[in-house]
Amino acid sequence: MNISMTRIQAIFMKDYKEFSRNYAVSTMALLPLIMAFVYNQTGAHTISMYFLSINMAFSVVTTYIQCCLIAEEKEKNTLRSLMLSPASLGDILIGKSLFVFIVTSVIVATTIFIVGYKPSNLFIIAIALMLSAVFYIALGTLCGLFTKSIMEASIIVLPVMLIFSFGPLALALSSTNPIVKIAEWLPSSQLLVLAEALERTYTTMDVIIPIATIIAWSLVTWIVAGFIYKKRMVD
Repeated sequence: MNISMTRIQAIFMKDYKEFSRNYAVSTMALLPLIMAFVYNQTGAHTISMYFLSINMAFSVVTTYIQCCLIAEEKEKNTLRSLMLSPASLGDILIGKSLFVFIVTSVIVATTIFIVGYKPSNLFIIAIALMLSAVFYIALGTLCGLFTKSIMEASIIVLPVMLIFSFGPLALALSSTNPIVKIAEWLPSSQLLVLAEALERTYTTMDVIIPIATIIAWSLVTWIVAGFIYKKRMVD
């Protein structure tokens, strides 16, 4: 797969301009910061509350923005032109993901600062957060490929935002409802499990299992997104 930094940069700048012009999308980046401020004012300084804000930032910012940017391309009928351009699959996916990854990094870091979360092991948490960003970008890409307009994108992404933002809250019910225990393996839940493990004496497996789970979700989602993308090229 040929990767061209020039093409990646061009796609990156194109997404930046579209993001800055579309206030309906760009203002969504402020929502997690507002929620983080509200949670901080409630005085509920627990790991669960910290990561409720962080997971919401991933869903509302990463998935939503990525989905809307791709949906806008389809709505303007420019995605097909991009697909038929000399840009490779890698150029397009990296270029369209890089901007959202940078925005996500800034918003998540600001959210963590606002809620006052100070992880015991910043290095491991930083790796887990970056892997989570990769997964949510893949999820946003997948959702965007199934939509035809920004309006559809706003609707299709709602279940994703609810499931992955509030999925960890279901962990409290897993002991009484076995079906809810499935939510334990969501990337958002595994991020919370990892953070809680790092606050106490933890083993290597306490770190490996959550990170491996997030990586597995990312790989599967990107593979499906790549398959759907190639199918869209020939439909």
